[in-house]
Amino acid sequence: MERAQGVFGGPKVELHVHLDGAIRPETILYFGKKRGIPLPGNTVEELLKYISYDTPLSLPEFLEKFNYYMPAIAGDREAVKRIAYEFVETKAKEGVTYVEVRYSPHFLANAGVTPIPWGQAEGDLTPDEVVQLVNQGLKEGERDFHIKARSILCCMRHMPSWSPEVVELCKKYQNDSVVAVDLAGDETLKVEDYSEHKKAYEEAERCGIHRTVHAGEAGPAAMVKEAVCVLKAERVGHGYHVLEDPELYKQLLKIQMHFEVCPWSSYLTGACSPDFTKHPVIQFKKDCANYSLNTDDPLIFNSTIDTDYGIVKEYMGFTEEEFKRVNINAARSSFLPEQEKQELLSELYEAYGMVPNAS
Repeated sequence: MERAQGVFGGPKVELHVHLDGAIRPETILYFGKKRGIPLPGNTVEELLKYISYDTPLSLPEFLEKFNYYMPAIAGDREAVKRIAYEFVETKAKEGVTYVEVRYSPHFLANAGVTPIPWGQAEGDLTPDEVVQLVNQGLKEGERDFHIKARSILCCMRHMPSWSPEVVELCKKYQNDSVVAVDLAGDETLKVEDYSEHKKAYEEAERCGIHRTVHAGEAGPAAMVKEAVCVLKAERVGHGYHVLEDPELYKQLLKIQMHFEVCPWSSYLTGACSPDFTKHPVIQFKKDCANYSLNTDDPLIFNSTIDTDYGIVKEYMGFTEEEFKRVNINAARSSFLPEQEKQELLSELYEAYGMVPNAS
């Protein structure tokens, strides 16, 4: 199969990408038609006019984009499995050798979830079965496209009542494609019952489930502190605003906290200055911070991993060496079991022509 050479020709590791933000427009059209669910357009071009964009919006405006197309996918067994399978194929073509893809099982279900998302009628696809279907799609994709794919299950900030079940599903499928739990959604929302998220994360830690949290994207540095100190996050999704608290940033550098950075996304959601030459990643790079480069929601941002690599190369002076360092950091900070992590690192060192631990 054709592998992308692109900006950086070596194998890549991606840790922060949303399954429901990475669906092929053709697949959305297919299921919309098949299920008789109206969509804002009948061709890929028309659909993308509504779903994707290329000038900054606020995070809540960005999140509204999902309302256009998720009803065509959610609640359909064939659709859920297929988007996972196609996702692996897409990443293989982009030259990604290992990917962790995240999603909310509840957002793809239409049974056993209150409220039922996307205005669907009640059906019989539960969050548990959603996870099984995604796992199947990922495994078949791994088999056919020869890359490794694992998943992260998302708790949603505005739905604390879902969080305990998300952690139970992480426990149930811990050695079956699922590697971690995440907390996603609008950081600027005041959550009524934050204690549910906290309890869920305590249970995850108790059971040895890896933890990442979206923080410091739309929210201030205090959100990053909360993610690390209260929820015991091992990685931070985005984290740009950590630089507003130099003391916290210094502490996180010291413990090599991993930041899952998404450059193109940070521009389009208004998380960072529109001037890429002033992007927080420049500071991360200068400080040899532990971070990775990721696409976040490539359907909505009409992007590939090359978009993000291209931006940091053009505006932030990234060299081949820095791309190698970032991908080795991503592999080290992945949520794979230790032996598989070492195998991934060996594969990267060999492909990059590097001596292990020389980075």
